[in-house]
Amino acid sequence: MSAQAADPHKLGHGDDVPISERGPAPQKIVVAYGFWIFLLSDFILFSGFFAAYAVLTPATAGGPAGRDIFDLPLVAVETAALLLSSFACGLAGVAATAGSRAWFQAAMAVTALLGATFLAIELYEFTHLIAAGHGPQRSAFLSAFFALVGCHGLHVMLGLVWLTTMMAQVQAKGFRDDIRRRIACFMLFWHALDIIWVALFTMVYLLGANA
Repeated sequence: MSAQAADPHKLGHGDDVPISERGPAPQKIVVAYGFWIFLLSDFILFSGFFAAYAVLTPATAGGPAGRDIFDLPLVAVETAALLLSSFACGLAGVAATAGSRAWFQAAMAVTALLGATFLAIELYEFTHLIAAGHGPQRSAFLSAFFALVGCHGLHVMLGLVWLTTMMAQVQAKGFRDDIRRRIACFMLFWHALDIIWVALFTMVYLLGANA
């Protein structure tokens, strides 16, 4: 047996090379790892908003509580739009894997339309509440409500900007490796917004309307 065969730390190139000697991780792994860290930091941010809302829910200062102002049927439509957008986003991922530019663009367009519908309903809700005198300055409860829901809405808006950028890049450059990585990160981000909204819808609207 040769000295090279006997010493695993001196093996040649390929799968037999120890992990510690294989050099930097592939770009795909580095990007995915970094983006998961970003998502975790975003979850921590929302955890703070959720905690503040939970503490300030009773602080209505003699103003309306959630059961007095929440329009559950409207919010249910809003929720359905966002959940359906996540399904369409998943179809776009399948199309990207298959290399179908036309189906990718169509699925992303549907995702954008549903996301814009979600934002339009949320904007209507906010303007309606403010017009009725239930703005964020009315009470600590409403301040926490506008901060939590508004922060999520801001993320959705930024997601729509990112989405249209991805559509333009795919149209111009196709499914290059770097663009596929960006698409994968966008889909993680969009699905994470759905998860946060489900928690928000349950804690803020369902529990608030029945408190």
